[in-house]
Amino acid sequence: MVLIAVLAQPVTHESVRTGRLRRSRAQRSYRPNVARSLRKQIGDDRGTQIARRRNRIRNPARPGIDVTRTSGRIHIGISGWRYPGWRGTFYPADLKQASELRYASGRMQTIEINGTHYSLQAPDSWRRWYADTPPGFVFSVKGSRYLTHMLRFRDETATVACANFFAQGLFALKDKLGPLLWQFPPSLRFDPAHMERFLSLLPHDTKAALALARRHDARVREPYLQIDRKRPLRHAVEVRHDSFVDPAFVKLLRRHKVALVVSDSTEAWPQLEDLSARFVYLRLHGTETKYSGEYADAALERWAQRIDAWSRGAQPADARLAAPALQPPRAQTRDVYCYFDNDTKTQAPFDAGRLMARLGLHAQDAVE
Repeated sequence: MVLIAVLAQPVTHESVRTGRLRRSRAQRSYRPNVARSLRKQIGDDRGTQIARRRNRIRNPARPGIDVTRTSGRIHIGISGWRYPGWRGTFYPADLKQASELRYASGRMQTIEINGTHYSLQAPDSWRRWYADTPPGFVFSVKGSRYLTHMLRFRDETATVACANFFAQGLFALKDKLGPLLWQFPPSLRFDPAHMERFLSLLPHDTKAALALARRHDARVREPYLQIDRKRPLRHAVEVRHDSFVDPAFVKLLRRHKVALVVSDSTEAWPQLEDLSARFVYLRLHGTETKYSGEYADAALERWAQRIDAWSRGAQPADARLAAPALQPPRAQTRDVYCYFDNDTKTQAPFDAGRLMARLGLHAQDAVE
């Protein structure tokens, strides 16, 4: 799965943000020719326009200082990185399996960790993932299905399950810890009381998460209970039942500042684009069958346009909304996280790369 950033189409609630952000010497010296890349991929002058907007961040009078940011950070990546079918296609045939994450993270801006959905991971794994990825890389982490699919956060046991999730080693990712993804099963219907209970349980910074993690039980054999500093946490929810197409659900998410995942799939799952947080989380599951099918150029173009609108704090004019009467939360910019999940036939990393090239992005462009 993957992440993104650019292109124009009619939007609303557009705004511009100014701010100051420091950049390292290595990052200051690295500035890809965005316009040339986009012109080559798109074949018109929009690449030049986008490059000018992105490059306007630099202030030649004061090197190293960003004085204007007109869009949020765009992160494009994949959902998971260890698939047998990728060997000899995406990965070189002679690449050691232990080197796959290092290889993939050098070509993507973000990766969604999916193993955490099925079982707790050891602290050594988290430390290794941190060490194997470059500075500025971001992981999103998929929440435990024991909590979302089995317990369904209906009793006090859910609190302990959530504590176990945070105690397993998440904090070892430090600055590379991105959004936390909570996916609900297709059989789960919208229940306002249950949803309120779940959203209230989610910590919004690492200090609060550490306090929750201390309530873990014996299922966590080696708890990791330390943080390098207090950092904000972001949460995103992916729904798969039509009962969530309800303004009350959107209101709940906005009150708790939790993002609603934009989910593109061939399945009969709701695809909603209501904005409910200061970031957007996009999952592209495939075009032919579930988790399969290449995204054609026209589809990538459409997603690029939408991501550009979201990153500028706007909303596409044709957005599919559960709450069309509600104005989205004001935001001058929004970060966008996009993951390709069409991995069954080895399309995900290549579609991610094509989208990044179309947008003139390189693996470290999100690092500023």
